Amino acid sequence: MQKKRGRRVWRGILWGLVVVVVLAVGGVLAWSQIGVMAAEPEPLAAVRENPAITVTDAEQGIVLAPADGESDLGLVFIPGAKVDPWAYAAILQGLAEDGVTVVITRPWLNLAFFDPRGLDAFTSAAPDVDVWGVGGHSLGGVRACQLAEDADALVLFASYCANDLSASGLPVLSLSGSEDGLSTPEKIADTRDLLPADAEMVEIEGASHASFGDYGPQAGDGTPTISPEDMHDEVTDLAGGFLEPLAP
Repeated sequence: MQKKRGRRVWRGILWGLVVVVVLAVGGVLAWSQIGVMAAEPEPLAAVRENPAITVTDAEQGIVLAPADGESDLGLVFIPGAKVDPWAYAAILQGLAEDGVTVVITRPWLNLAFFDPRGLDAFTSAAPDVDVWGVGGHSLGGVRACQLAEDADALVLFASYCANDLSASGLPVLSLSGSEDGLSTPEKIADTRDLLPADAEMVEIEGASHASFGDYGPQAGDGTPTISPEDMHDEVTDLAGGFLEPLAP
């Protein structure tokens, strides 16, 4: 009787653990799908109608490429947490217009930290491109830092690294916003020592955290004073000017 009672106790414990694991996994899955910030329709429509680029919904991600097909430079871009990848198409289309192939990834569970894929899982979308930068917005930028050693350059949008790249010799461009309430100028300054000494640090006046995408206001963010159009132009000029010298 005592042995049977012991087995029942252990079975109860095991089933309890299974239930806890199932509930935890289900909770994470549900949380990852709730509150995803959608791309604003008007900027996205303008991207789809842009005759200067091609837009491909590929297995590796959303691919923006020059319409003439001439591109020898690429950028893999990782979205911020729970932001629709299409929300970055408008701010990145200027790079494609200037000859950069852009691959916007679709992070697993809408969170880059849950996506273990390496850089080549995304660069395979454009096998003829030999030089690749990697970049990302917010937590997507943190993940980009982890992939940076396999890339030729790193571009951060309102983000910073959690791993040390200070001795990597990697070309780095860090774009931040003066009105960012999430990746604040202070947070970016506090992690500056994790980047190479010659990293380009540019604070865009009037930009908020959500100014680096087109998905509407974000809780906890500051109020932008720069227009989306001016922000797009600023990012195109800065990121394009940074990437252009890397072209073979």
